[in-house]
Amino acid sequence: MHNKCIEVVYIEYNDALLPATSVSSPQSAEKWAAYLKENFPGIDLFISSEPYGEYVASYWGIVSLCFDKERTTVSVSATTIRNHPFKNWTYIPEIAQPYFVKKIGIVGAESTGKSILAERLAAYYKTVFVPEMARDIIAKTGDCTIEDLHTIAKVHAKTIIEKTAQANKLLLVDTDITITRSYGNFLFNTPIRTEDWIMQANRFDLYLFLETDSPYVQDGTRLNKADRERLNLSHKNEFAKQCISYHTIFGNWEQRFTTAIKIIDQELF
Repeated sequence: MHNKCIEVVYIEYNDALLPATSVSSPQSAEKWAAYLKENFPGIDLFISSEPYGEYVASYWGIVSLCFDKERTTVSVSATTIRNHPFKNWTYIPEIAQPYFVKKIGIVGAESTGKSILAERLAAYYKTVFVPEMARDIIAKTGDCTIEDLHTIAKVHAKTIIEKTAQANKLLLVDTDITITRSYGNFLFNTPIRTEDWIMQANRFDLYLFLETDSPYVQDGTRLNKADRERLNLSHKNEFAKQCISYHTIFGNWEQRFTTAIKIIDQELF
């Protein structure tokens, strides 16, 4: 909850000058005390739960207050939270939770169950998902233009950013910028160039690549079955060019669902 009496200040520093260590030592504390005294004048109390608090306050020339050093009131440390964020999710403030969200890309060719799997996994993990944006922008794959692909990339990235703030530990994402780039090469033999913020939004912790052994369903918007196989190879080539690794998933819809859960639990929990 936001407290008007508290001001949060984000510090960017050079760890060659200011040590980033969890080990309390007078040497490290002296450097930090000098930095804090210069940049935050007027402070007269330093609160911590570690031995370094006494060191810093002493060099700074202010009062030290040690809070819950034995972890009896709050039985977890910041280091433990960072190392195991999912196990300690309730200790992370809502404003900071998006930083720890793990993003999972559900990718593959058309008619491989990406949309269904993303939605089912989101429900299973009690979180949200990002749907494929192409269906809202173009009626049929064959009608797609290069401009459409740029629009899809931007809208999809914006939605990823929005949904990350709403996610509960995991964010399931149907398709990513790598797939959009693959469409550019496949349909137009033209690379899709995107802005840095789009690439940042499309950084994923895990990829699940759905193979084309699933039943082919032509809903009137998709490529034909032969082109689907060619598109599948195009996607894999694009992932290889970008040096992106992924887990391949085969089988019927239920097998894909159970395999995906197994991979996610093993890799991210």
